[in-house]
Amino acid sequence: MKASNNNDEAIEDGVDTHTRNTVHERLRANSSVMKAKKILVANRGEIPIRIFRTAHELSLQTVAVYSHEDRLSMHRQKADEAYVIGKRGEYTPVAAYLASDEIVKIAKAHNVNLIHPGYGFLSENADFARKVEAAGMIFVGPTPDTIDALGDKVSARELAIKCKVPVVPGTDGPVEKFEEVKGFTDKHGFPIIIKAAFGGGGRGMRVVWKQEELKEAFERATSEAKSAFGNGTVFVERFLYRPKHIEVQLLGDSHGNVVHLFERDCSVQRRHQKVVELAPAKDLPEETRQAILNDAVALAKSVNYRNAGTAEFLVDQENRHYFIEINPRIQVEHTITEEITGIDIVAAQIQIAAGASLEQLGLTQDRISVRGFAIQCRITTEDPTKGFQPDTGRIEVYRSAGGNGVRLDGGNGFAGAVITPHYDSMLVKCSCHGSTYEIVRRKMLRALVEFRIRGVKTNIPFLASLLTHPTFISGECWTTFIDDTPELFALVNSQNRAQKLLAYLGDLAVNGSQIKGQIGEPKFKGDVIVPTLHDEQKNVLDVSEPCTKGWRSIIVEQGPEAFAKAVRANKGCLIMDTTWRDAHQSLLATRVRTVDFLNIAKETSYALSNAWALECWGGATFDVAMRFLYEDPWDRLRKMRKVVPNIPFQMLLRGANGVAYSSLPDNAITHFCEQAKKNGVDIFRVFDALNDVEQLEVGVKAVLKAGGVAEGTVCYSGDMLNPSKKYNLEYYMGVVEKIVNMGAHILGIKDMAGVLKPRAATMLIGSIRKKYPDLPIHVHTHDSAGTGVASMVACAQAGADAVDAATDSMSGMTSQPSIGAIVASLEGSEFDPGLNAHHLRMIDHYWAQLRLLYSPFEAGLTGPDPEVYEHEIPGGQLTNLIFQASQQGLGEQWAQTKKAYEQANDLLGDIVKVTPTSKVVGDLAQFMVSNKLSYNDVLEKAEQLDFPSSVLEFFEGLMGQPYGGFPEPLRSQALRDRRKMDKRPGLYLDPVNFDEVRNKLKEQFGSYTETDVASYVMYPKVFEDFKKWTLKFGDLSVLPTKYFLAKPEIGEEFHVELEKGKVLIIKLLAIGPLSEQTGQREVFYEMNGEVRQVTVDDQHAAVENKSRKKADLGDSSQVGAPMSGVVVELRVKEGAEVNKGDPIAILSAMKMEMVISAPHSGKVGELSVKESDSVDGQDLICKIVK
Repeated sequence: MKASNNNDEAIEDGVDTHTRNTVHERLRANSSVMKAKKILVANRGEIPIRIFRTAHELSLQTVAVYSHEDRLSMHRQKADEAYVIGKRGEYTPVAAYLASDEIVKIAKAHNVNLIHPGYGFLSENADFARKVEAAGMIFVGPTPDTIDALGDKVSARELAIKCKVPVVPGTDGPVEKFEEVKGFTDKHGFPIIIKAAFGGGGRGMRVVWKQEELKEAFERATSEAKSAFGNGTVFVERFLYRPKHIEVQLLGDSHGNVVHLFERDCSVQRRHQKVVELAPAKDLPEETRQAILNDAVALAKSVNYRNAGTAEFLVDQENRHYFIEINPRIQVEHTITEEITGIDIVAAQIQIAAGASLEQLGLTQDRISVRGFAIQCRITTEDPTKGFQPDTGRIEVYRSAGGNGVRLDGGNGFAGAVITPHYDSMLVKCSCHGSTYEIVRRKMLRALVEFRIRGVKTNIPFLASLLTHPTFISGECWTTFIDDTPELFALVNSQNRAQKLLAYLGDLAVNGSQIKGQIGEPKFKGDVIVPTLHDEQKNVLDVSEPCTKGWRSIIVEQGPEAFAKAVRANKGCLIMDTTWRDAHQSLLATRVRTVDFLNIAKETSYALSNAWALECWGGATFDVAMRFLYEDPWDRLRKMRKVVPNIPFQMLLRGANGVAYSSLPDNAITHFCEQAKKNGVDIFRVFDALNDVEQLEVGVKAVLKAGGVAEGTVCYSGDMLNPSKKYNLEYYMGVVEKIVNMGAHILGIKDMAGVLKPRAATMLIGSIRKKYPDLPIHVHTHDSAGTGVASMVACAQAGADAVDAATDSMSGMTSQPSIGAIVASLEGSEFDPGLNAHHLRMIDHYWAQLRLLYSPFEAGLTGPDPEVYEHEIPGGQLTNLIFQASQQGLGEQWAQTKKAYEQANDLLGDIVKVTPTSKVVGDLAQFMVSNKLSYNDVLEKAEQLDFPSSVLEFFEGLMGQPYGGFPEPLRSQALRDRRKMDKRPGLYLDPVNFDEVRNKLKEQFGSYTETDVASYVMYPKVFEDFKKWTLKFGDLSVLPTKYFLAKPEIGEEFHVELEKGKVLIIKLLAIGPLSEQTGQREVFYEMNGEVRQVTVDDQHAAVENKSRKKADLGDSSQVGAPMSGVVVELRVKEGAEVNKGDPIAILSAMKMEMVISAPHSGKVGELSVKESDSVDGQDLICKIVK
């Protein structure tokens, strides 16, 4: 038994032990009110601390006992002395506190005068009380005989009947046989409750409503009672429907005096365990109250009750009361009685045990009164969403409530405390006192909101839900209120934003950035400076509020048709700025974050107030936001709309695909467009990757129904001036006519590869303008070949109403042409865009800095590539292909990849190339390079090749019907037995069941928005992964980009604004050493002046280099990986029988998936991979043994 003296809180460090003890003893000697000197509390958690505080006020020395598992618990530190119970491993964590002989031995060895049992454990054990008294010490509680008399419910019931106190009809005594229970129900009927005769806490209790349930309920109750208390005896009584649970606090002395301290309403329970308690009862008639109080005192006097105890009653809906039992101990909820009476019950307990009378203590009934109301909430580490399952782990953050009328009785609630599964889950009791019930209810709510407990789940959200329910507000709760009220579990959980943010920053500090595609750290690490704009008089423009002047007002006030007419009537050529979408998609892998748009948004609203639109949403930005930036694309849209109210927002809609990569049911597109329009999109550029007009019309109709501006778009491919190409002027004019006929407001021309030459632009736009003089025309291009500015000027001169451009530092090459260059080219002419060139340059200063910040995502392009006229790779795809090629080890073969792209396009029938069809061509090209396949090889080996999934989906018809049809026999050879669609895919798909989706999201994530539904329908797996990420790391969109991509320096301070007026001041303090046992590191941050730590798995510590066996190309039984990638799914097990062509595994390489199929029939042997394994090209997957 090792003692630990804990006077650190009262005495400063450095004072020697002799002086410290002398000072302590002098303080007690000068305030002593008792002869006894030392008290031991045979308990743990919060109740010993509660008792120690009163004991110190009574000038007693205090002794704690603790189990080995509790050696770091707070109650040990709050005592003057603390001793471990037994040797390590001698007792289980709970058995240590039931080791009565060992505890008495410790008390005697250290000259203890009194032992207080607290509640639970040994508090109702008469044998323990006898042992204490036999050892010459005082037991702070009733006499052993009284405990025996009241210790089981049967004895207490007999006592009540003797005292003429009402009881619920029940069996006359203990029941051991089922037949006795059945006899009772035959006489009194149902419902009944079966209770364990010994013990409490809800164990051994069963409510039975009908005969069919009786036998099983009896057997379970007796079994549970025997397991919990060592005695399977039960008794049975009539079950009261929705009663109140009222208990009376009693105090008795050794001279036969008993007083009550009024009642508590403990009706709010879960599975017979109290959750929230109130004192006094709010809606108890005075007549019933007095009857209960009188009966409680009479019962206690009949057994000469000594010390504190509680008489418990049920009150039915007719306000009739029935005695249940007397608990011969202090109760958890005694604190609220102390608050309304001003009486320290524990002090009275100790002094009564030492011989004081109630009169000596001033505790006569006439002097005890009630002041106001008090409520107690038990804050526990339980998860209400999982049936109050106890949670365990380390408390990372602990900040408690306080203030007027708030009392906290805590145990192990502190930062760094480890919550184990061994004990009760209570962290702290929060008791509030107020002059009225409503005041104390609101005070408790305020206190609950003040708590910040992180690292473990708590029941605080449930308590808040409970306290705001109308039934609780009225004070009319009953014992099964929680079980009867499922809406209590519609919880508003704490967002835990700060700790989640630190979890991400900690992971970043240990493992580096996890953002896909990032290579290295940003070149620019300073603060991005937002420029100042000036008006024509050189005065500084006030941009504290966004500009309100712009083209959007026409859409909002007059509608899409009026907007189209106004644009057509405009004399100049308007410009759409693509910087917020296609420019960063083409140059920076779509990685620009929401915060970086918002930082320049208000300035942009002024500089581009006369712009046609900002292209800022849809296309790849939608899924990339969730997939790689961990942002909600809808949240981005709403935030941007708020700060740019004047400029129309344009999005890219992939026709019948929405923003997905394959066709979806028509009602999915309708629903998506409705949500997009509601949340801020004005103009929808609708296109189809194959110019399949039936696919295109699905999107256009959805936009028209939603009330948006529909820009029906034709995709430009190849060279219209080349007579050998199938996409000629006649083809394009035919598609335009169909778009006009479907009712589009605007005609869009989408040149996704930048192959629209100036002369072709003049011919195409001029022809359209001549045929459709009132049709607004909007042209989009990429500057891959370097001719973008010339082509857009040619479009303007030929009659285009708007052309696309990007801010200068984000323009050129695979992006759009320079906005500054186009404005300068058209300035002063009849086509002048009406934009302030100086303002454009100032905005560009911001983007020049930002591009350096996003340098880890640069594709490394150094200039224009006129070769695009040959390979026709779209601008956005070109950078992606370069990156993907390097990731798959094909970087040195980039020239071959470009050539293979041309050949792949020819193999597929010279198709229009834009997402998703451009991906089909790209996947086939990479597949050919990776497997060293020529054009002829593909044709000759088509029946044996495992084509990428996207190629097979294209051949199936899932992307629509290509102009000129599918290439045969390649299509049939590649598909083999797969289906072929000859109509648009949406006609084969069942409509989305939106109610089903909503229910699934509610079940999976607790709540959802209608935009969540739209996201899930587009990308189910991506959305689920995004939600899981945010549950772990929170909303990262608020984090400044440089700290999103790279860790701060040690000691560097930075700010994060969670929302308006809520700023976190964060500083990285240290990164701890690697734990060899766990592979983790502790990362220490200072946040708002408070040191916080997060535990991070060091991914580098777990890296295992595995060299895989290569497949022998000469052995047809060996199946190798066709290229580098990750095994995302295995379709077979070792020993399985397969037929030729059966799928073995699905391989994913970047965004490309392909099926690995069996080369011949046989049995699977030597399966060398498992799901999630990374493989290189030709790594052995398995063998197929004939």
